[in-house]
Amino acid sequence: MTIVSDILRPQPKAGILDISAYVPGKSGAKGAKVHKLSSNESPIGASPRAVDAYRAAAGTLELYPDGSASKLRQAIASRYGLLAENIVCGAGSDELLQLLAHAYLSPGDEAIYSQYGFLVYPIAIQSNGATPIVAPEKDYLADVDAILARVTDRTRMVFLANPNNPTGRYLPFSEVKRLHAGLPRNVMLVLDAAYAEYVRKNDYEAGIELVATFDNVVMTRTFSKIHGLAALRLGWAYCPAHIADVLNRVRGPFNVSAPAIAAGAAAIADQEFVERAIAHNDIWLPWLVRELETLGLDVTPTVGNFLLVHFPADKEHNAHAADAYLQENGFVLRRMDSYGLPGALRLTVGTEEANRGLIDSLRTFLK
Repeated sequence: MTIVSDILRPQPKAGILDISAYVPGKSGAKGAKVHKLSSNESPIGASPRAVDAYRAAAGTLELYPDGSASKLRQAIASRYGLLAENIVCGAGSDELLQLLAHAYLSPGDEAIYSQYGFLVYPIAIQSNGATPIVAPEKDYLADVDAILARVTDRTRMVFLANPNNPTGRYLPFSEVKRLHAGLPRNVMLVLDAAYAEYVRKNDYEAGIELVATFDNVVMTRTFSKIHGLAALRLGWAYCPAHIADVLNRVRGPFNVSAPAIAAGAAAIADQEFVERAIAHNDIWLPWLVRELETLGLDVTPTVGNFLLVHFPADKEHNAHAADAYLQENGFVLRRMDSYGLPGALRLTVGTEEANRGLIDSLRTFLK
């Protein structure tokens, strides 16, 4: 028998096998009816206009999509008063984050993200040979001073989720501007505003103003959350012209499908549906916070459509035990071990039925 050495088979680039693979939220449970509350999806679905547009696109599946996604970019530009040529669309904002890292990070470079930042950031950084630098947070909130203290002459990029997933906390615009002002102009600030539409705070800004004013800021957004189009994998970035040009050089020529383009354009134009989604969240997010705190659980302050819920340390009622119990009863939440938060579960705001049922199950579990 011939033994073939590992050295003789194809090997990935240095550092790839050091990456911890991203593990998405679970989709199933053992209960008769499953309430998936693990992935921050919309509890009211997608706009009927978006669904109709998607179905209409099924009649021309033999044709390649518009490689520039011009209809979608123009719809986004019209909604927010932006320059369409500065918008780049992608297969979810995840792809755009990866493209930014691919185009601007090289071996020897460094990129910074906050302690409980989105796990796609270190994957994007490491997969391009750069070194991820973690800045500690204070009370589950990104710390501008900690980020700036870690900037070196090797720093090329700073990722900031605002609001942050999974903590739900946000930095006011004054702090974001202070962060940007402290960065060298050759360092790109990437503002990941996936949950921007849910924020009801006067001191919040998603990043459009900074992108319009400076050459080193990019804002990414998604259709997966408030627009309810997670299955289509659709996102967009608003960039200075020179960065948009770079992204258009490295992205796939048809990276957004025709049904996604059609559905996305319809969804972003349906502001009435967006307001319905916001109104649902405005009712049930505070309700869940009150009910969870009444049960004696700690909840990190949040402005998104999800909550970070902290459980007692005792074995009988800890987060792992709670997760197992809830799955037995048909409620799927997100474990936070991969974020370094084994004592917490992340809970998506669900339908009224799901929200009330979850609280009833937790009440029984915590007795």
